[in-house]
Amino acid sequence: KTIRTAMRMLDNVIDINYYAVKKARDSNLRHRPVGLGIMGFQDCLHMMRVPYASNGAVEFADRSMEAVCYYSYWASTELAEERGRYSSYRGSLWDRGILPKDSLDLLAEERGGYLEADRSESMDWSALRNRIKEHGMRNSNCVAIAPTATISNIIGVAACIEPTYQNLYVKSNLSGEFTEINEYLVRDLKARGLWDEVMISDLKYFDGSLAKIDRIPQDLREIYATAFEVEPSWLVEAASRRQKWIDQAQSLNIYMAGASGKKLDETYKLAWLRGLKTTYYLRTIGATHMEKSTSKTGALNAVSADGGLSGGKVATYATSQAAADELDGPACVLRPGDAGFEECEACQ
Repeated sequence: KTIRTAMRMLDNVIDINYYAVKKARDSNLRHRPVGLGIMGFQDCLHMMRVPYASNGAVEFADRSMEAVCYYSYWASTELAEERGRYSSYRGSLWDRGILPKDSLDLLAEERGGYLEADRSESMDWSALRNRIKEHGMRNSNCVAIAPTATISNIIGVAACIEPTYQNLYVKSNLSGEFTEINEYLVRDLKARGLWDEVMISDLKYFDGSLAKIDRIPQDLREIYATAFEVEPSWLVEAASRRQKWIDQAQSLNIYMAGASGKKLDETYKLAWLRGLKTTYYLRTIGATHMEKSTSKTGALNAVSADGGLSGGKVATYATSQAAADELDGPACVLRPGDAGFEECEACQ
């Protein structure tokens, strides 16, 4: 029901949307592409108490995305029956009876067999095939996993298919700075009698990582492993299970704590072998970071353990503060009626 409602709303947006360019409007009305995605994948794993780096998480990625895609495509056929097929439907992959999973066979054939992708399924795809054959599709594209970096914060869940970035961090955007903490972790620590001032200080000092906090049990370390503590191969494996169902692609960031030529080669070769269409950013950890200490009140300070600041750190802090002051203001000084306002992309 939720997916049907979402697909109907997305299809409506195509008609009522504002188009700055006529060609964009004509293209959208002709092909009617939409991109239904997901967010909060990591939240689901926390609720099920399944580590991201596990076969259980990979299997859940498979089954959950299969359901999302199945009902998205089904909803599009219902809209096609109600409102008509999109104009360029004839000759499309949908019209030829080729579903996203079938494209794996085409890819394997094109590569000469160099494809190792799981083909299992659990839903009645033959019924969907028959319905598409009878009614067609309302939308040329239906599913795409977007980054959802900002809206996930508004909703209060982890971004799209991402592992937890940090269990405690500060996020900055145009609205200000916000402290984000993993509420599932807090709940579990409270249940085990581990949530106290010392734990709060440790979490701040280690940037939300549990790896170096000795009194954290091993099962919690695995469940609440942060993005850079999860091997990139697990991200790729989970993404490959989703990809076979998705008709577009995924915003798949690769997190690599110790990037090297060998590791990069292995990760991207695995992504290619598993049939991924794309990856997104490659994120690594900086070689240096500001030294931290924690006061009795639990407040973080950018100072050394003896309370002093080294010369290098003073310079870094001053430079960062100057940059922050420079950016403290509106993105654009133009106002309605000013010359160039209509052409300014920031003002749109």
